[in-house]
Amino acid sequence: MKTSVAICDTQPVTAEGLRSLVGACPDLEFFRASDSIAGALESVGLSQPALLVLDKAFGAQVVLDTLASLRTAGLPVAAVVWGVSMTGAEALRFIQAGARGIIRKSADADTLLGCLRSVASGATWMERNVFHESRRAQGDVRIGLTPREQQVMELVGQGLKNREVASELGIRPGTVKVHLKHIFEKTGVQGRYGLALAGLDTAAAGPALAMSQFA
Repeated sequence: MKTSVAICDTQPVTAEGLRSLVGACPDLEFFRASDSIAGALESVGLSQPALLVLDKAFGAQVVLDTLASLRTAGLPVAAVVWGVSMTGAEALRFIQAGARGIIRKSADADTLLGCLRSVASGATWMERNVFHESRRAQGDVRIGLTPREQQVMELVGQGLKNREVASELGIRPGTVKVHLKHIFEKTGVQGRYGLALAGLDTAAAGPALAMSQFA
């Protein structure tokens, strides 16, 4: 069975490009293009494609509101947000709001198809450079953390829950919560997704982050 892909984009020409790309894939099929959020929500609600590619150019808050609408309606569609530019902070907000994929419009065809297929399989996917460029601009978020806080940050970034972190370090779960509070205050990172992203080694190979353990 093919995975149906819908797109909501501010530029019809861009939508046509995606239509051509998806149409050449044996495992994907282009569903519908819309140039308005209202139109996209209506078509998704009626026909329920598997994937919705959503243009960040509508505005970050509009995208966040759209993701909230999809989640509230309980629609079984996985949203991929793409844009000409994308900061790590924006990407993190979109993922926390329910997006399952983050990619820039400058990505090559193979990377885009890899994103769509990963999201269709149930993973949460982010183009690696989206976060790494922001990280280089902001510096190492670990600076100022105590050795214990760095340990907690690393383990949480690996997907461990508070009880598991506590067991690993021989401390109480409540102590882990205190450390996390201090980490968030010192680094400005928000949530467990943020720690997972901030803890990545920028030298790691591969063009994307597959974060299915947080999905």
